[in-house]
Amino acid sequence: MFLYKTFTVICLIPIVTAFPFDSSLRRKRDVNPALVPPFGWVAGINPDGTGNCDGAVNGTDGKPIQVPCQCPPNSTFFLDTLNENVAAGFVTTNPTVKLTFPTDNSTASQLARLNAAAVTLQNLEGPGVGCPISSTTFTAQHKAIDAETTNITAISPSVASPSPTATGGGAPVMTVGGGCPTPVTLTQPTTATALAGSSPPTAPLLLPTNTAPTSSSGNATSPTDEQIASLAPTLGWQSGINPDGTGNCDGAVNGTNGKPILIPCQCPPDQAHYISNLTANVLAGHVVLNPTVLLTFPTDNSTASQNARLNAAAVTIQNLNGPGKGCPIVSTNFSAQQKAINAEGSG
Repeated sequence: MFLYKTFTVICLIPIVTAFPFDSSLRRKRDVNPALVPPFGWVAGINPDGTGNCDGAVNGTDGKPIQVPCQCPPNSTFFLDTLNENVAAGFVTTNPTVKLTFPTDNSTASQLARLNAAAVTLQNLEGPGVGCPISSTTFTAQHKAIDAETTNITAISPSVASPSPTATGGGAPVMTVGGGCPTPVTLTQPTTATALAGSSPPTAPLLLPTNTAPTSSSGNATSPTDEQIASLAPTLGWQSGINPDGTGNCDGAVNGTNGKPILIPCQCPPDQAHYISNLTANVLAGHVVLNPTVLLTFPTDNSTASQNARLNAAAVTIQNLNGPGKGCPIVSTNFSAQQKAINAEGSG
């Protein structure tokens, strides 16, 4: 018996050495770079001397919306972070934000990949600490995907239901990013950078931020209107503070320069508008004006439930008037609330 065991071990050694560990095996789940939506922009364009540069999106005044000069990030850094997030199924620096990265070419899958890229970008260094969507052409890509689906449906009216596939439009075939030579720690919370109101001073900047999976038909047990109103996270800020004369006002969050990050003066929304939209979204189980964004609103006091309610509030204000047409998170103290909730939960 002893000889048998020895023989077995010796025979296995050549088998093991014949298949040495290959780092490619560890990375076999990495996303295909050809499927990653391109940034469509580079960092550092037209710096103003205060840390801001031109973004990829123009405001209604026809001028580029300003973004941190390090945005969008280095492509290698971004792709590594996206790989980590996709493997985890959520944003590793902000675990309440779920994502998927399907590889087929259906409209839903293209939008899911765009969403994965967007939430990765917005949370590169922590919850809400990343680059704004306006440092990319993601919003234009989103519109192009939606428009192509609409065109396919119009061309094929005899089909009983719209085709779920599209053939690429602005297909993600470029390597992402470019611009910054090294990874950087970003300087302003930008989980949301979209604007509110029917006539926002700048263009919509935010893409959907998926939350914990739930049925599109709503929560399993929907809370009452009264529960939603009483448990809704407070905005913690009011609109119109210290207007600069260009449509921007002080936000609730200071940048690394110690000064308030500027936000549209109509942000945050009034309480009635906020609660009305939040209630409609919670009862639907998704953002009514951006149905790809799912949400839950549990009523218990666990850390996970408090974070879920905070997320529901965040995606509500980010999509008040349509996909990406809302208020930035820095118009609230939601980030501070999240840190307090997580600190209490770990305490």
